[in-house]
Amino acid sequence: QVHVVQSGGGSVQAGGSLRLSCSASRYTPSSNCVGWFRQAPGKQRERVAVIWSGGSSTYYVDSVKGRFTISQDNAKNVVYLQMNSLKPEDTAMYYCAIRTFLPDTCPTTQTNNYWGQGTQVTVSS
Repeated sequence: QVHVVQSGGGSVQAGGSLRLSCSASRYTPSSNCVGWFRQAPGKQRERVAVIWSGGSSTYYVDSVKGRFTISQDNAKNVVYLQMNSLKPEDTAMYYCAIRTFLPDTCPTTQTNNYWGQGTQVTVSS
């Protein structure tokens, strides 16, 4: 069993910044793929960003490109999601995830994943 632990998040005004952190027991991000997802009330969960290949490859959903940055500290086995220029529509519960099977491939909303406990991000206008 892999335990995924998140930290960070909170409430900010529009234009502000927040950083989320994700770590997992018995797991090395440098060898695998980690994803950040979010789910707003009444909406489906969506994948926001993923990072793989030791941090050299990343993907972002269009709505966050240029504002969010996913990165990892291989020495600390931590993956970060730096969120800048936050907008009210970024308000959601954010989750970190790793695939349960073939963790070197990236998690999606359709795969079986280990999920973090979730952290609330609230952006006020």
